[in-house]
Amino acid sequence: MNARTGGVAATASRGGQIAFAGVGIELGGKTIIENLSFAVSPGEFVCIVGASGCGKTTALRLAAGLYRPSRGTVSFSGAAMAGPRRDIAIVFQDYGKALLPWRTAAGNVALALEAAGVPSAQRAPRIDALLDKVGLPAHGAKYPSEMSGGMQQRLQIARCLAQEPAALLMDEPFGALDAMTRQGLQDEVLALVGASGATVIFVTHDLEEAIYLGDRVIGLLPHPGRIGLDLEVDLPRPRDQLATREHPEFLRLRRELFDFIRTSEA
Repeated sequence: MNARTGGVAATASRGGQIAFAGVGIELGGKTIIENLSFAVSPGEFVCIVGASGCGKTTALRLAAGLYRPSRGTVSFSGAAMAGPRRDIAIVFQDYGKALLPWRTAAGNVALALEAAGVPSAQRAPRIDALLDKVGLPAHGAKYPSEMSGGMQQRLQIARCLAQEPAALLMDEPFGALDAMTRQGLQDEVLALVGASGATVIFVTHDLEEAIYLGDRVIGLLPHPGRIGLDLEVDLPRPRDQLATREHPEFLRLRRELFDFIRTSEA
């Protein structure tokens, strides 16, 4: 068991940091999720996969407090979620809409510091440190429109990290990026999360991405969304884009997830 998953079972038995208990939700008169129960331990990196329409993004929004369940409870550190929390940050897939186009990169990061009440005199060094941390050390004066897709997503991550979140929820954040940019950001996220100790729920369609990043991969069945698979990823860290993907356990997990998705879509 690697350093990030130590103690997972014991914490999960106490409910976990983020916990779903018998959760169901209707949207537009349709049951999207039914009887969803799982727990994510502090510092754990859990990826959620599943066929289109299985409720992955809905589950993430429930975890963020953006949706209220129709049945069951979603809790954070033992307390029922009553709405969005400042210690939970969300990285959206559409970075273009997530960023404020009239603010510079530094101004976008400052938004989170302003919301937290950080005095203006203390913001500049923190902004510079965050931009440096995500690989944008000389881009603070640029506007989002002057940045590539990968740079914009790095900027969105920096703004989320400015919240100093206990949990980071990511909704297919690399889905619109090219393969090389995606792999680079995967490694950056693993390093940033490892340094911060944040709990992560990461939604993706990419099975290899889920295995590469996660301590666990949860597979949702569709119509309505419910757990069909919960796999522990027993691969050594730090992960490596070549060695990890060639590991026999990686290949075994990829086949198991592929078979699950193929069966669930049938």
